[in-house]
Amino acid sequence: MPPRYHGPVTTKERLHKLVDELSEQEAEAALVIVERRRDDPMLGALAGAPADDELADADEDASADEALAAYQRGAAVGSDELRRELDLD
Repeated sequence: MPPRYHGPVTTKERLHKLVDELSEQEAEAALVIVERRRDDPMLGALAGAPADDELADADEDASADEALAAYQRGAAVGSDELRRELDLD
Protein backbone atom coordinates (compact mmCIF):
# COMPACT_ATOMS: atom_id res chain seq x y z
CA MET A 1 0.00 0.00 0.00
CA PRO A 2 1.49 3.41 -0.94
CA PRO A 3 2.38 5.73 1.93
CA ARG A 4 -0.14 8.42 2.81
CA TYR A 5 1.02 11.98 3.10
CA HIS A 6 -0.72 14.56 5.23
CA GLY A 7 -0.29 18.21 4.39
CA PRO A 8 2.05 19.63 1.79
CA VAL A 9 5.00 17.35 1.18
CA THR A 10 7.76 18.28 -1.21
CA THR A 11 9.09 15.91 -3.82
CA LYS A 12 12.41 15.81 -1.99
CA GLU A 13 10.68 14.88 1.27
CA ARG A 14 8.87 12.03 -0.48
CA LEU A 15 12.14 10.91 -2.06
CA HIS A 16 13.96 11.00 1.29
CA LYS A 17 11.25 8.82 2.82
CA LEU A 18 11.47 6.30 -0.01
CA VAL A 19 15.27 6.24 0.16
CA ASP A 20 15.12 5.56 3.90
CA GLU A 21 12.94 2.53 3.20
CA LEU A 22 15.30 0.99 0.60
CA SER A 23 17.51 -1.95 1.35
CA GLU A 24 21.24 -1.35 0.87
CA GLN A 25 21.10 -3.31 -2.40
CA GLU A 26 18.12 -1.30 -3.67
CA ALA A 27 19.84 1.94 -2.67
CA GLU A 28 22.96 0.92 -4.59
CA ALA A 29 20.95 0.20 -7.74
CA ALA A 30 19.01 3.46 -7.42
CA LEU A 31 22.22 5.42 -6.94
CA VAL A 32 23.67 4.01 -10.17
CA ILE A 33 20.56 5.08 -12.07
CA VAL A 34 20.51 8.59 -10.59
CA GLU A 35 24.24 9.14 -11.15
CA ARG A 36 24.06 7.96 -14.76
CA ARG A 37 21.08 10.18 -15.45
CA ARG A 38 22.79 13.17 -13.87
CA ASP A 39 26.10 12.66 -15.68
CA ASP A 40 24.81 11.72 -19.14
CA PRO A 41 24.92 14.75 -21.47
CA MET A 42 22.44 13.13 -23.87
CA LEU A 43 19.87 12.66 -21.13
CA GLY A 44 20.46 16.25 -20.04
CA ALA A 45 19.88 17.48 -23.59
CA LEU A 46 16.74 15.39 -23.91
CA ALA A 47 15.38 16.64 -20.58
CA GLY A 48 15.87 20.24 -21.71
CA ALA A 49 14.48 19.75 -25.21
CA PRO A 50 11.07 21.15 -26.08
CA ALA A 51 8.23 18.69 -26.52
CA ASP A 52 7.70 17.47 -30.07
CA ASP A 53 4.27 18.78 -30.94
CA GLU A 54 4.27 17.74 -34.60
CA LEU A 55 2.51 14.59 -35.72
CA ALA A 56 4.72 11.91 -37.25
CA ASP A 57 4.19 11.02 -40.88
CA ALA A 58 3.99 7.48 -42.31
CA ASP A 59 7.74 7.38 -43.12
CA GLU A 60 8.69 8.36 -39.56
CA ASP A 61 6.31 5.77 -38.14
CA ALA A 62 7.78 3.07 -40.39
CA SER A 63 11.31 4.06 -39.43
CA ALA A 64 10.44 3.94 -35.73
CA ASP A 65 8.82 0.52 -36.19
CA GLU A 66 11.98 -0.75 -37.94
CA ALA A 67 14.20 0.62 -35.17
CA LEU A 68 12.05 -1.00 -32.48
CA ALA A 69 12.13 -4.34 -34.31
CA ALA A 70 15.95 -4.11 -34.61
CA TYR A 71 16.19 -3.36 -30.89
CA GLN A 72 13.95 -6.29 -30.02
CA ARG A 73 16.09 -8.61 -32.21
CA GLY A 74 19.22 -7.35 -30.46
CA ALA A 75 20.46 -5.84 -33.72
CA ALA A 76 20.37 -2.21 -32.60
CA VAL A 77 23.61 -0.27 -32.19
CA GLY A 78 24.43 0.29 -28.51
CA SER A 79 25.17 3.76 -27.19
CA ASP A 80 28.86 2.95 -26.61
CA GLU A 81 29.27 1.75 -30.19
CA LEU A 82 27.41 4.78 -31.53
CA ARG A 83 29.62 7.14 -29.52
CA ARG A 84 32.71 5.46 -31.02
CA GLU A 85 31.29 5.66 -34.55
CA LEU A 86 30.58 9.37 -34.09
CA ASP A 87 33.97 10.02 -32.42
CA LEU A 88 32.27 11.23 -29.25
CA ASP A 89 34.59 9.38 -26.86
